[in-house]
Amino acid sequence: MRVSSDDAYPDWEAIYQDNVAWIHRLMFGKVGNRADAEDLTAEVFVTALRPLRVSASVGEVRAYLRATARTVLAAHWHRVMGREITTIAEDFADRTEPEATASDAPARASAALTRLPDRYRRILELRFLQDLTLREAAAELGVTVANAKVLQHRALRMAAQLSEEEAR
Repeated sequence: MRVSSDDAYPDWEAIYQDNVAWIHRLMFGKVGNRADAEDLTAEVFVTALRPLRVSASVGEVRAYLRATARTVLAAHWHRVMGREITTIAEDFADRTEPEATASDAPARASAALTRLPDRYRRILELRFLQDLTLREAAAELGVTVANAKVLQHRALRMAAQLSEEEAR
């Protein structure tokens, strides 16, 4: 379904169907794993459900969803990284087709993983490359689920620090 930007959506189903794909792609591009992207996409729509008017124009709806996505993503990174994120890159374009350009993200991720200590690298590989649950990753590592959570948290923090250092 495609709606022109001057029209209004007929109902919430139309809003969801017309916007879910680009919001999911956006979230997946920001967090890098399907499970978190799906959760964050759902959170965007749940958050927008009450204040968003169905009678708003398509452009207004998309602008509101982009703003909501920024807020949801900032809250996610605050939970994951344990620090407040005050800016998020303004690449929340309203895309209807996926970009065909090659990304250097796999190379950057691989480089970041090689710089991590073995246990940190292993937990991230299990969780995000092999798409294991925390329970499965903990069993693979021979640790408790709580310990796997701590390892993952520390590994993500160290990876972020290394990435920041590399960017400078």
